[in-house]
Amino acid sequence: MTEAELTKEATTDGRPVIDGRQFRNVLGQFCTGITVITTFDDEGGERAPIGFACQSFAALSLDPPLVLFCPTKESRSWKAIERNGSFAVNMLAEEQQPVCARFGSREPDKFAGIDWQTSELDLPVLDGALATIQCTVDNVLDGGDHYIVIGRVQALSESTDSGRPLLFYRGQYTAIEPEKTTPAPWRADLEHFLTTTTLDTWL
Repeated sequence: MTEAELTKEATTDGRPVIDGRQFRNVLGQFCTGITVITTFDDEGGERAPIGFACQSFAALSLDPPLVLFCPTKESRSWKAIERNGSFAVNMLAEEQQPVCARFGSREPDKFAGIDWQTSELDLPVLDGALATIQCTVDNVLDGGDHYIVIGRVQALSESTDSGRPLLFYRGQYTAIEPEKTTPAPWRADLEHFLTTTTLDTWL
């Protein structure tokens, strides 16, 4: 790939100008899971659950246990999380496409028609999720037009069902093929690699 294919022009300080559409298309090649980030909002004196669909979620650290997600700076849900100081990450299952669509919409009450309950840590968690991670906000960093929110894990739970995750790829939903749910023959080698890494090993 030539430099011309990567950028069409440069700014006055020599930094490349990246085309927004191309940026989205290229990053769309990276398949991600889909989560719904939730919390309670007490603004206005009326307590209500609030949340949004989020692809930009990742594990960050084992010791201490940290995760991160990246909301837009204008996100109403993020403002509620910031006020509350805690949030839950709900990892969606393959059959929860309607849930994702609901939380990715502009509907004022995204929890309407959604099955959920209040957790032991007083956070709204979605029924049917593959796993739930409950966190307190540990740190917030600037990330351009987003924030990078680092959460310290306080509790974990996972579904007893052997469900498959809801995935997003090239701008549309996708899923693991049924025959791909059995462990690959190289699974033992991968687990060995993950448990024997050193400080200079790239992961």
